Amino acid sequence: MQLLQTPHFFTFPKPLNSISKSHHHIQPCHSPLFLSKTPLQLHFSTTTTTPHCFSSDEFPVDETFLSNYGPKDKETEDEARIRNWVERDWAPWEEILTPEARFARLSLNEGEEVPLQSPEAIEAFKMLKPSYRKKKMEEMGLTEDDYYRKQFDYKGEVPEPLETLWATPMIAQHVVPRDWPPRGWEVDKKELEYIREGHKLEGVRRVGLEELEEAQMVSNTEDVCFDRYKVFLKQYKEWVEANKDRLEEESYKYDQDFHPGRRKRGKDYKEGMYELPFYYPGQICSGKVTTLHLYQGAFVDIGGVYDGWVPIKGNDWYWIRHHIKVGMHVIVEILAKRDPYRFRFPIEMRFVDPNIDHLIFKRFDYPPIFHRDDTNLDELRRDCGRPPVPRKDPGSKPEEEPLLSDHPYVDKLWQIHNAEQMILDDLEANPEKYKGKKLSELTDDEDFDEENSVIHTKAYYKKALLPKVILKTSVKELDLEPAFAERQQNNKLRREAEERGEKYKIDKLRRNIEMDEYDLLHWHRSFEEREALIRDISCRQALGLPLEEPGRYKDASFFGKDKYDPSNPLYRYDYWGEPKNSEESKQERMTDAHNKSIVGNGVVWYEMSYDDCIKQKMKREAEEQAQKQADREDSKRDHDEDEDEDDDDDEDDDDDDDYDLFSILRNYNVDDSNQPHVNGTESSRMSDEGMFED
Repeated sequence: MQLLQTPHFFTFPKPLNSISKSHHHIQPCHSPLFLSKTPLQLHFSTTTTTPHCFSSDEFPVDETFLSNYGPKDKETEDEARIRNWVERDWAPWEEILTPEARFARLSLNEGEEVPLQSPEAIEAFKMLKPSYRKKKMEEMGLTEDDYYRKQFDYKGEVPEPLETLWATPMIAQHVVPRDWPPRGWEVDKKELEYIREGHKLEGVRRVGLEELEEAQMVSNTEDVCFDRYKVFLKQYKEWVEANKDRLEEESYKYDQDFHPGRRKRGKDYKEGMYELPFYYPGQICSGKVTTLHLYQGAFVDIGGVYDGWVPIKGNDWYWIRHHIKVGMHVIVEILAKRDPYRFRFPIEMRFVDPNIDHLIFKRFDYPPIFHRDDTNLDELRRDCGRPPVPRKDPGSKPEEEPLLSDHPYVDKLWQIHNAEQMILDDLEANPEKYKGKKLSELTDDEDFDEENSVIHTKAYYKKALLPKVILKTSVKELDLEPAFAERQQNNKLRREAEERGEKYKIDKLRRNIEMDEYDLLHWHRSFEEREALIRDISCRQALGLPLEEPGRYKDASFFGKDKYDPSNPLYRYDYWGEPKNSEESKQERMTDAHNKSIVGNGVVWYEMSYDDCIKQKMKREAEEQAQKQADREDSKRDHDEDEDEDDDDDEDDDDDDDYDLFSILRNYNVDDSNQPHVNGTESSRMSDEGMFED
């Protein structure tokens, strides 16, 4: 491999590629995809006729009409299909069909369940038989491999190779990368200062294209820049020797499968391959094309652990498929060097010879991302320079949320505290079991397995099967000596209190005080974070900066109605609708029945929740009972005078029984202050008598 570098302060010469008239991109009629060479002819009638009005079924059809608007048979079906591919920009430019697919395409116009008519369809049907295909191969004098290799040959005219011409000789030089040394690697400061002085110098070695193609490059060893480059090579080799094994282990850890553009490892790795810090943007390298990918591009081996990536995608391959082939030697320029565990292809390049930049029209908006399981997607997006993924605005304000005072370590402390107290209770109940043993020397009965320290099971409690969690704790995590001393002190104080006739109460144990201290520490941290957030918001508002990342949150109207939500049961694969016996559907049914009862009385229509409806129902029943009791007492005093009024009350009771129990207008003797309010307006006291009469 040959490396030819150029400094940043030199620009690459402008190519003088004269677009040949025979180039298939400028004159597509020479391309096999543009087979129709007959120009479009428009026929206009020169004779003047008197216009007539015709209906759609009376429109005259003559020979001129059919010639102008009838189907054109000048373009074959294959030509039309290929032209459609190119116009729609997804061309499989030279399709290679299996025998089954070829027969299916050629027999489309033959009809269903009828004998084949066209010779092409009959031949394609015969080719479905393996023995007939073998016979045709023998007649052509080809082996099976040669026959299938022939299917991949270029069809049509092959354009002439591109010739890259330059206005001036190409400039190249050995230059130390400006990002040397890598992060975390320390080098001699004096040597680093000596190396970086080379960026200011302009010692240039000019190499012509003919000399470059012959691989004849004479190095000027007396140049000051070359001496600095030697110091860089010495430091680079030291870095490679110290980090080679670590880089390979990191590759096996994050790269599950190898694919082009990723780090070479195992048998593909060879001694002397250049690592990523050796390259820099603007560097000129010679290499060999190793892989061509339709949707990603070309990959060039430039002698490093990573193959360079030339972005080409889609239909751009149609224009350059004859000029870039696997195995050809090319000259490339490095455009960008990226983090290999943030981006899929760390080295992005472009072709210098052959120069095909004028044939590439589709560019990648953003370089492909390398995904890992432990990657924060928002952080990855920011590092890669991509816009934020739009999401709904949650509407939460962290500066207004309550402060946190539950430290995550408190749960572990509580588990340790309970284990210590259980052992001390067992010590008081069975002192002979711990006789002659020190609490600090106790060991686990079984080998403690931290991965299986939490067991989820079920247990019965009052004939109900409830979930149960068993937490296993190692004795090594416990501090039993201070806990035992604290227990003895509490027992002593309890006995003294009982002798005095008082009741002793333990306020807090040692572990409880420790938990409170952790919670207070967590509260102070939460308070400081909120104060810092408020200061940040105040500064942003004073400077006129946005409070949120621009484009991060969108309104609900941006997503439309039926936005996919995995948490919504509507999008479950087995969702059959809300069950009829659920609380939500029950409330809807009660609200519907309540509204129907109101419509039956013909007074008012308004929404009411199920709970409010039951409360008003109980209130009305209580008022009715009190009214009936008062009526009974009046009837006892003056039974004769109130006989007619009692009859009217019975009629009213019969009328109320006809309606639903949830009616709010059952009794009209209720005070006006208890009348329901609908949309801020008190409903009027009116009767439905005579409403449905003629």
